[in-house]
Amino acid sequence: MKEAIFVIALGIVLWIIAFVFAIVMNADSNVLWICVIGAGKNSVVEALRAKIPAKELVVAIKVELDEKISEAIRLAKNADLPIKEIPRRALDDLTGFSNHQGIALVIKPFNYTEFSKLIANAKKPMMLIGLDSITDPHNLGAVVRSAAAFGADGVVIPERRNAAMTGSAWKASAGAAARMPISQVTNLVRSIEDAKKAGCFVIGLDADGDTTLAKMNLATESVFIVVGSEGKGLSRLVREKCDLVVSIPMQSSVESLNASVATAIVMHQVAAERSK
Repeated sequence: MKEAIFVIALGIVLWIIAFVFAIVMNADSNVLWICVIGAGKNSVVEALRAKIPAKELVVAIKVELDEKISEAIRLAKNADLPIKEIPRRALDDLTGFSNHQGIALVIKPFNYTEFSKLIANAKKPMMLIGLDSITDPHNLGAVVRSAAAFGADGVVIPERRNAAMTGSAWKASAGAAARMPISQVTNLVRSIEDAKKAGCFVIGLDADGDTTLAKMNLATESVFIVVGSEGKGLSRLVREKCDLVVSIPMQSSVESLNASVATAIVMHQVAAERSK
């Protein structure tokens, strides 16, 4: 009896391994890297309206063509996006759940820029933005949007313990992610060191800063501005690598600013000084 149970369990494990391997080896399936952005009518329509780079629109066979489904199909056709019909059970497997309302959008993996290329293409004096443990994709997208607005040369994010450029981040960037170089690095500390070698003055942004933003003079220097999470601030190793850690003066009734707002304030300060 025990041997029979063991054989069945082993068979299940091997089937799961084979299934996962098949997904990984299937170049047509971008599902494995969190590439299903939209599951549900509203999510898909909003993503298509925001022109998030997508691979295909997937709809369930015999899905009811209501107003939202029809709009999604129309937007996909206008964007020359392939539309695929699959059985509802296959759509369950694709999205990972059954409450997808018969529609999903598969997005393309984001095309990150190599950090060395980002440095090489930056204007002088350059302005780079680094994010340290910013896990909210909406915060990331908002930072990218502000970086584009204030003339930054690129945004740098670590691979681990940080939000990536998912569909949510792309949407929050309001399309700025299409024109702002974004580099995803394995080690943010090493990237800070490389930025220093390229002539950057590294500024950490933290509530417990050594000085205030108003006392900085950044008109002529290349800068790498690194912001930490709202709750924990900069990590120890990142803080130690900063040439200066600054804070933003606030009323005592306000505890902190989120990363995107704080970063926008610093970028505005730099841009204002350089425009004089």
